[in-house]
Amino acid sequence: MRWAGAAVLMALAAQVPAQNYPTKSIRLIVPLAPGGGNDTIARLIGQKISPTLGQQIVIDNRPGAGGIIGVELVAKAPADGYTLLLANAAVMSIVPHAQQKLPYDPLKDFAPVSLIASAPLLVVVHPSLPVRTMKELTALAKAKPAAINYASNGVGTGTHLATELYSMMAGVKMVHVPYKGLSLAMTDLLSGQVPLMFSSAVAMLPHVKANKLRAIAMTGARRSQALPDVPTVAETGLAGYEASSWYGVAAPAGTPRAIIERLNKEIVTVVKSKELQDRFNSEAVLPAGNTPEEFAAHIKREFERMGRVIRDAKIVLN
Repeated sequence: MRWAGAAVLMALAAQVPAQNYPTKSIRLIVPLAPGGGNDTIARLIGQKISPTLGQQIVIDNRPGAGGIIGVELVAKAPADGYTLLLANAAVMSIVPHAQQKLPYDPLKDFAPVSLIASAPLLVVVHPSLPVRTMKELTALAKAKPAAINYASNGVGTGTHLATELYSMMAGVKMVHVPYKGLSLAMTDLLSGQVPLMFSSAVAMLPHVKANKLRAIAMTGARRSQALPDVPTVAETGLAGYEASSWYGVAAPAGTPRAIIERLNKEIVTVVKSKELQDRFNSEAVLPAGNTPEEFAAHIKREFERMGRVIRDAKIVLN
């Protein structure tokens, strides 16, 4: 009886902090340097949910080791809801396949809260490449194996893996030309040195509108409102194809369910608001907002899918 009573008291004591949560500022760790898409998403969400939570969301950029430093910090933080992670596709589904002794497990060390948004890539070609659709690109690549070069932001980046996934599903062989970042790749893409790239829609849109590049597809699960006439890769014949950067919020594993539910409610409300829906759509970003279980399933699915691409394409990550 005494043991049973103690267990009940401990359970009740654990609920009290969750019911009063939050009572102080919350730190949202961004595992990358300020200024990029991850940082923008984090600051936007933090700014919007701070008033309803009644506490400030402090954005803490912790770059280094491909994002590992920041992610490990959250994985080892107290599971009390006051240290959160701006999770992304790279640190949760790509980086884990590059490290034999990763200091965190993306599937076990975190309590997913919600997916915020996904950012599909835009498939663009230089006008010198005689294709206007993905079907034409596939036909040309099959007719001339290893004759088409494609650019990426670097080995193992989202742009690289998205193109390799297409190549595997379409049964084509193209030549990868990795660059150290988008700006260098963009220079050769615009000059026609490399005629093809799966890349950031926001970065490519001005050049598409100026007719310097031709947009032939989006890599997301659905069309973008910013480019309603551009079909998805899946629509063009590769059913099931999808490759996007994505952003979400996760807490350390073991965080009380009540805290996860409170955070989820606030984040989903903000993501579903017309203001954020309009902003995301205008930038070719697809707003999400889902349950913790759905986000957990998304992380697991992306982790396994990117692992298969890396293994099957024999990609060696540094």
